[in-house]
Amino acid sequence: MKTITHSLSFLFRNYTVALIVYGVVVLIICLQSLFLPNVQFWPEGPFYTQYNNYIIFKQSFFHLIHQQDIYAWHIEEQYDLYKYSPAFALVFGLFAYVPDAVGLFLWNALNAFCFFYAIRQLPELSTKAKISILLFALVELVTSLQNAQSNALLAGLLIMAFSRLEKGHYFLAVLFITCTVFIKLFGVVAIGLYIFYPGKGKLIGYTIACFAFMALVPWLVVSLDQLKFLYTQWFHLLLEDHSTSFELSVLSWLATWFHILPDKNLVVLVGAILLGLPFLVWKKYKDYSFRLLTLCSFLLWMVIFNHMAESPTFIIAIGGVAIWYFSTARTILNSILAISAFIFTSLSTTDVFPHFIQEEFFGPYVIKVVPCIFIWAKVLFDLWVEKDNVAPVSSTFLKPEQSA
Repeated sequence: MKTITHSLSFLFRNYTVALIVYGVVVLIICLQSLFLPNVQFWPEGPFYTQYNNYIIFKQSFFHLIHQQDIYAWHIEEQYDLYKYSPAFALVFGLFAYVPDAVGLFLWNALNAFCFFYAIRQLPELSTKAKISILLFALVELVTSLQNAQSNALLAGLLIMAFSRLEKGHYFLAVLFITCTVFIKLFGVVAIGLYIFYPGKGKLIGYTIACFAFMALVPWLVVSLDQLKFLYTQWFHLLLEDHSTSFELSVLSWLATWFHILPDKNLVVLVGAILLGLPFLVWKKYKDYSFRLLTLCSFLLWMVIFNHMAESPTFIIAIGGVAIWYFSTARTILNSILAISAFIFTSLSTTDVFPHFIQEEFFGPYVIKVVPCIFIWAKVLFDLWVEKDNVAPVSSTFLKPEQSA
């Protein structure tokens, strides 16, 4: 028993073990993606790789530099549309020229280790808490990597932006947030974190500069007219998705559980109001725990109010859940909510549950999103009401550009 206890204690005191686990996961998932047979989505249609999303990202770079419409269908090359910004397509040129086996590994490693590094850099949390967060989010990380998605990278950039804001490194914080916006637009919500910090003029200036740079950098490889055309196409694509898509979100929960079909914009507006209400408690801005819980609220909100949220997206929400749980006091309610998220959000799409349960229950009733909705409500409650629920941490409220 002492040996087991000592081993567990070592696991939660040493980042090396967690780092090795993350590295092994990246390697196994890459090998799995490369060696599994190609898939066919309709009879007599073309076959696509198991890492189709990576192919979409890779091909977007070549479509960009060849002056093509990166938002058009390219059925002969990839299944599904490219939906990110022209800037992301350009940056993916860093992976495009290497063999797929190498590029896929580097892409998944970037996602996994960005998330790993971001959690490790969170101020004021103990090593045990950070390793617990990394392990809690591991299943959801696997789901994202198996789909060669960018969501772990997004989560990592958002969390790193928060840490940089805490340390007064404003330019890096703004750059990280800008990168998320030019991957998936909902990252713009993180700009709301600016309200906590002094030097807002500098934050706004950096934001304008970074947004302008990211918007115009594809001009290096395309004409200005082509760039305008691409942004028009991207805008129309996002509008079309907004009008038709209905994935794992508060909207789908209301529809499947309560047969309520409210206007999407109205639901997002109500969610935005609820998200912003804790900012009225301005006297708490000086408390690090309040700012950290706000980060958790943002991470959850970005997923549960995102009409495009799919299963691989939930590494962002689970990151928020894990940070919330392992930085707050252990109450029975918090533990029940966290366990429910691990079981019904992270494990619900794995082979832990029989296929018929996933098809007949978890899928139709959008079970994956439900624990995250309840936890977001609890986070809002903690932000508004609770004073002693948050584990004590010291403040790192620093001046702009001050190092830790």
